[in-house]
Amino acid sequence: MEKQWFTISVYSENNVGLLNRISGIFLKRHINIESLNVSKSEIENVSKFTVVVHTTEIWVQRIVQQIEKQIDVIKAFYHTDDETIFQETALFKIQSSLLFDERQIQNIIKESHAQIVTVARDFFVLAKTGRRHEIDEMHDKLEPFGIMQFVRSGRIAVTKDTMPITELLAEFQLEN
Repeated sequence: MEKQWFTISVYSENNVGLLNRISGIFLKRHINIESLNVSKSEIENVSKFTVVVHTTEIWVQRIVQQIEKQIDVIKAFYHTDDETIFQETALFKIQSSLLFDERQIQNIIKESHAQIVTVARDFFVLAKTGRRHEIDEMHDKLEPFGIMQFVRSGRIAVTKDTMPITELLAEFQLEN
């Protein structure tokens, strides 16, 4: 079976140690986590882990089954890139003089649809939101000028189809 990109969504209670246990599931199977984001979800008191992996569908199914066995996990899902809408954000810290001295920097900002977040005497910070390849492309264009600092977020994603998690939680709350 061919490897592809999968986004795993894990809905859980927000308890200490769960991130460590979830990452251990990937470690045991020698599957690298390409991106990880944890935030509150659309459901009160429920956190959402968004994990991106490059593996086969059989392996992602096994991983999701193992994740769901964790006590604090409510439900886990996996989706292909075609089934999700996703973005990443990156920040680039660049020497301030380049903003004024290098016309090409201004062109890169405009062509990349990046935003200037702040300008200080010694540096300025750009923010770029988009797909991984768009951020990589901007990074490659800025690299020859010197990037003082660079950071990229994990993937954030929503599914194109309705997620059944809200209905599952409603049923669970009725039972208890």
